[in-house]
Amino acid sequence: MVRAADLPGSPLDAAAQFHKELLPLIRSAIAETGDAIIAFDHAGHSHDSWRLAVTQELAREAAPVRVNAVIGDLGEAMDSTIAFIASAPGVTGQVFTLA
Repeated sequence: MVRAADLPGSPLDAAAQFHKELLPLIRSAIAETGDAIIAFDHAGHSHDSWRLAVTQELAREAAPVRVNAVIGDLGEAMDSTIAFIASAPGVTGQVFTLA
């Protein structure tokens, strides 16, 4: 799991920082360990489109390796969602938002 935390509030700035700093780490993690999960902090709906796009494009790029994302706080809900993703081999390119 790669934690994408403390990104800027502006969607464009957040996407730029993600691509600059975290994308190389995620690609490296995929190459080393296989499946990847990106854990994002909650943000406004204005961040939804770039998060979905980066998750889907990474999933396409890494296929047949799976790439998914979870938006929410660390804790039991995050752990349960990650366990679900790990047990669902057909799930890739998805963004799960936790309440």
